[in-house]
Amino acid sequence: MSDLEIPSAGEAVSGLSQWQRVANTFSSPSKTFDDIKRGNKSWWMPLLVIVASTYILFAAITFEVGWGKVAENTMHLNPKAEAQMAQLTPEQRASTDKVALYSIEGTFIASPVLMLAGIALFSLGLWGTINFVFGGKAKYGSIFAVWMYAGLPGIFKSLLGALVLFAGGTPDSFNLKNFAPTNIGAFLNPLETNKALYTLASSLDAVTIWTLVLLGIGTAAVAGVKRGSGYLAVFGWWAIFVLVSVGWAAVAG
Repeated sequence: MSDLEIPSAGEAVSGLSQWQRVANTFSSPSKTFDDIKRGNKSWWMPLLVIVASTYILFAAITFEVGWGKVAENTMHLNPKAEAQMAQLTPEQRASTDKVALYSIEGTFIASPVLMLAGIALFSLGLWGTINFVFGGKAKYGSIFAVWMYAGLPGIFKSLLGALVLFAGGTPDSFNLKNFAPTNIGAFLNPLETNKALYTLASSLDAVTIWTLVLLGIGTAAVAGVKRGSGYLAVFGWWAIFVLVSVGWAAVAG
């Protein structure tokens, strides 16, 4: 079997159960990633956990904010688009609002599928980086499985976002792109803060950093390289993404 193998949701050999790998991701991540290296690459359990937390957040947004308000807030955070909307006729605005609402709500509902597609693509880049730049021997399916388990801290961000809303969060200030107070940007006003600075502040997210640390540990483990190489590969790609995002915000802002 080649290194670039298709990841399987059920592939596994004798080892830890998926629940044990999920628990160890938080308490002893090396055990989880060493188990993946031994061939236990099944990842449907972390997917189910992540999907469950995502739809808890979806319920909180639906009942406490409403998707019409989410679309309105999203438009308000883009002054250029809001100015263009003001020039439309009432019928055109109503039609545009409906499209925006269905687009945002539909994208959120489909987010698990989009997440899997994104992880599949990013895993390919990380697989190539750790193997061809750092001399690793990771298989693509192992990198994919590592990414699924490393993404588990994201459940806390979704649950925290839901908790804030159920506890009385203000619908008028809800920002779907930054829905939980886990980064500096969440405490800044996106309309009064420089766009590039706001993007950078939002990128410095505690849950994201936690995920990247786990991803670095797991990548190094399945590739058979030093942990520092795993960190360099993971945080190197993240730094590039942040720089591009900040640069784009500076130009577009």
